[in-house]
Amino acid sequence: MSSYQQVFGHLKDEFFRKRSWPDFDSFKRNLDGYVVHWNTRRRQVALNGLAPEEFRNRSLTE
Repeated sequence: MSSYQQVFGHLKDEFFRKRSWPDFDSFKRNLDGYVVHWNTRRRQVALNGLAPEEFRNRSLTE
């Protein structure tokens, strides 16, 4: 499975399922927030339980 398939699979499972939005602007605002969460705050097993932002900051200080 490619990394693109994994990302979009997570996006579908964690963001889209059983949700609806009243308009495009609220959808876009929520999606932007999810992408920020994914890129900075989402804890990952591959990073020893750290969020990506924590991992990057830790790498810069070591």
